[in-house]
Amino acid sequence: MFIPLKTSAQIAIMQKGGRILANILSTLGKEAKAGITTGYLNKKADELFTLYKAEPSFKGYRGFPASICASVNDEVVHGIPGDRILCEGDLLTIDCGVYYQGWHTDSAITVPIGICNVEIISFMKTAEKALASAIKIARPGIPLGDISAIIEKTVHEKGYSVVHDLTGHGIGEKLHEPPQIPNFGKKGSGPILKPGMTLAIEPIITMGKRFVETKSDNWTVVTKDGSLACQVEHTIAVTERGAEILTKNL
Repeated sequence: MFIPLKTSAQIAIMQKGGRILANILSTLGKEAKAGITTGYLNKKADELFTLYKAEPSFKGYRGFPASICASVNDEVVHGIPGDRILCEGDLLTIDCGVYYQGWHTDSAITVPIGICNVEIISFMKTAEKALASAIKIARPGIPLGDISAIIEKTVHEKGYSVVHDLTGHGIGEKLHEPPQIPNFGKKGSGPILKPGMTLAIEPIITMGKRFVETKSDNWTVVTKDGSLACQVEHTIAVTERGAEILTKNL
């Protein structure tokens, strides 16, 4: 498997795009309140893309009609923004990609709408912990399977499930590059991480069983059992020292 390696100059551009993406998601997360529509958030994202002189990676990708994915409650990924009104207690995932000076970055946040119950917050925090644990161990010389394994272990310890049908991925000049990064797997398996790899790591988890299906819009993926789902994601660069998160605020 050929996994593209990036130079330090290329990673520096991706980091600039990643910071733009972090700012966009931070703003959208604050805007996400009961009573607004997911379409409003997409319109706000478009305004921010113009402000930052960047392009949305998702809009038009394989025909996707929006700049962000907005997935609510049992929607796992690829929710199309529109007239849906957010309600108190909803769980919203906002997934977004930035194309900046020829390079993509990809990130996702999950935010509670208003006051959510303790179990929902614990569920969301488990996804965040799984992502943080994966990034913490990412460094040159480890097999990719170690990242998959620690995500699965973190999620299963809390009694939740990881979705097998959806994965993280390499990223760079293309939105999706090798390798695929499953959220389950065997420690010690897979390609060895090397400096210059840029990876979008994205735990995608459910409160119930792991099985999903795609709705009639051919985009929105939902849990088959109707259980809550969430996704969190960062783009990282593997460096000589470990992993650098490219999609975070300074």
